[in-house]
Order: sequence, then C-alpha cells, then structure tokens
Amino acid sequence: MRQPTSKLSKWILAFLLPLTLSLQSCAKEPDMPDQNDTNLTKMHTESIVLGMGCFWGAEKRLSEVNGVVDVESGYAGGDAQNAGYQDVLGLERKIQLGRSTQRNHSEVIKVTYNPDLVNLESILITFWESHNPTQGDRQGNDIGTNYRSAIYYQTEEERILAEKTRDIYQPALTKAGLPTITTEIAPLKNYIAAEEYHQDYLKKNPNGYCGLGGTGVAYPGSTTKQHTRLEAKNLNQDRQLIVFEAEECPFCEKFKHDILNSWKAETPIIATLNPNPPKGWELEKALFATPTIVLFENGKEVSRYTGYNGETPRFWKWLGFRLLTPEQRAIAFEQGTERAFTGSHLDETRPGYFVDPVTGAHLFRSDTKFKSNSGWPSFFNPIEGAITEHVDNDHGMQRTEVRSASSGIHLGHVFNDGPAPTYKRYCINGNVLKFIPDEPSK
Repeated sequence: MRQPTSKLSKWILAFLLPLTLSLQSCAKEPDMPDQNDTNLTKMHTESIVLGMGCFWGAEKRLSEVNGVVDVESGYAGGDAQNAGYQDVLGLERKIQLGRSTQRNHSEVIKVTYNPDLVNLESILITFWESHNPTQGDRQGNDIGTNYRSAIYYQTEEERILAEKTRDIYQPALTKAGLPTITTEIAPLKNYIAAEEYHQDYLKKNPNGYCGLGGTGVAYPGSTTKQHTRLEAKNLNQDRQLIVFEAEECPFCEKFKHDILNSWKAETPIIATLNPNPPKGWELEKALFATPTIVLFENGKEVSRYTGYNGETPRFWKWLGFRLLTPEQRAIAFEQGTERAFTGSHLDETRPGYFVDPVTGAHLFRSDTKFKSNSGWPSFFNPIEGAITEHVDNDHGMQRTEVRSASSGIHLGHVFNDGPAPTYKRYCINGNVLKFIPDEPSK
C-alpha cells in the first residue's frame, strides 16, 4: 500500500477501484447501529485482531458482517511499542535490505463485535474466505512482513478456535491445489491504532486502492456464495480474455455496460467471479483489483488491464497493442499512413463489412467502396455512428482525420472529392481494416 502522495499513487487512486480481499469488493454495507448510539456503550462486546494484508480492504470487508459494531485499522505483532505508518514502512525497507532483525508490525484490523449477534467462529470464517492465507509475507501485490496474514488472540479460547478453523479450512485449500496456510496465530502484542486518515479509508475514498487475494475456496459448511472456477477445455487455448469481476461492484457493471455487453472483437472473452485462473493456466502475479481483464496466450498471462472507470479508448488501446502488428500500431496509435498501393483490401469487392480490427465494430459496407485510384481503399459513406471526424493540421496541411468511434484508432482522412450521393471520399488505411464477408445465403 502506498500513501496517496506520489504521482503513481494518484494514478492508482484514479484508475483502480475500491476492493475487499475476497473478490466481493464494492459490496453494499448492511444497516448497522449508529456508532455514536449511547446504547453501544452499554452493549457487551468482544474483539479480535486480524491481519489480512492491506488494512483498508480488510476494514471494509469485516465492517459488512452483521453483528460487528466497529472495525479499527492498526498495527500489531511487532517489537515497537509505538509506531506509525511511516515507521512500519521504514523498518520494512531495512528488513528487506538485511539491515534490521527487529520484528515489524503487521497491518491489522481490530474487530469489535456483539457476541449476541455474531460469534467469533463466523468472523474467523469470513477472515479465512476474504484473503489468501497461504502467501506468507504478502497479500496480492503488497509484499513484506507487514502484510502477513495473522490472528492475534487475547484468550486461550480464541487461540483454540483460531487453530481449529485453520485446520478445518486447510483441507479445502489443499483440495483446490493451494499450499499450506502461513497465517501467524500468536498472542496480541503491541497493538497501535493507525492514523486517522487510514480509518474508514474506502468510505472516505471510494476510488481507493487495496490489495486483493481471496482464493475463492469456501470454508467447509459455509453459506458464503462461492463461484465455479473456469475450465480450460471450454476456453480458447491460443488467445483468451478473462474478466475477473466482483459481486455488486459498480466498476464491473460499468465495464459490462460500456464494453462487454456489446463485444464484437475476434478475441473470445469470458467473465468470472472466481479469482483463480483455469486449472493449468498461469497468472503472472496475483489479482489486486476488479475488474481485471487478463489476456492469456497458450494458458499464460501476457498482459492485463486493471480497473475500469469509463476510460473506453484507453482499454481498447491496451488491447490493440497486444492484437495489432507493429505496422498496424503505427497507423492506429501514431497517425501513420501506409504507402500507396501497399495496404490490404484494395481489390476487395465481395459483399460484406470492413470492421475495426480491435473492437470488431462495423465501419464501412462494401457496397460503399469505390475505385479511387488513390492507392488506398476508398468509401463514400461510413456506417452510421461508426466514425468520428477531427481537425488535422499536421504536415502543414488542413485535413479532416477519421477515427473509429468504438476504439478511437486512426483510420485515415475524408475529402470532398468523392462520388454521389455524398461526394465524400473516405481515404482509409487498408492495414487497419478487417474484412468480414457476408455469409452465403441458404
């Protein structure tokens, strides 16, 4: 986790979405008692301190459990009796460089709950399901001893229950192909409340980043809704896009609305609520935001797009850089121009559509194509709404640039010397067109 002061942090906060550690980010919080209600001071409560990596998402996730009355971010388990965020980060740097043997604190949350409404076992089940407890000193992309999974108990009964639930959960993880649980279970030591700006962070910063690493493996007997892992046999081995989503996540819904629901691109795409890739397929690194769109080739991740908040051209540019050849990219993203009479589709006259090579959106119908002798495929009319026009004053000329409305890629230019009925000539680079012939009539 990074304090949001650097340019990188601001970029992260702008483009990555609010998360919990269980791929259930953005979940609606249940109605809970007013934390300022004087009745809470009379309520019998108990507490447990848990480490699930970044405490922002952990705090939000546990606060959504009915019966939990307060969740506080903090630090615990280290040698220092007094420390803050910068102290923890500074010590971790020394530890990683081999300059300190001091025990660092883990980012934790202190969960205060009403035992009449929720028992500790239920809270621990949520804990196990809401992060990946097998990763050692890390959680998702957050790496270091300060991100270790931990249960810090205050009574012998809490220790026994922590170990019991761990031992019940381990066989389920093993069956799913995951390694041994690494969660530290130890007496609570040197708990320190975190700075105020860390408290309720994702409520105060809806676009806040937080690590994510839920396994998608249900605790035995749990009523938590789990989601089936995708099977490789049902996917395209050569090239496949997988959208890793979360339940009730508005950013995922926006991606569906803007892009997924109208998908026409040649590359197959599928969405899943399970955070794991198909068995035998490999992620380059752990997921840490939703939606995350991963491009797999031959079962291995080759690229990913993390987070979405309406930046459609940026998404298509990311995908285009993976799908297009260097020559196509030079035209599409650098406003290049192929040499006359060297591009594709100059002599294509079959009935069909010329489409965007990235999105698959229809751009021109073949019956609007005409022979212009210019050296580039020419059309007198585009598909309605398929292109956008832009002023182009480059190279000392005044021209009108044509771009694909769906992806924003550069296509060519339009001139006023075409045939009737429009008298327009859409002069298009053939190498950034894909032709799809009409299906033969039966």
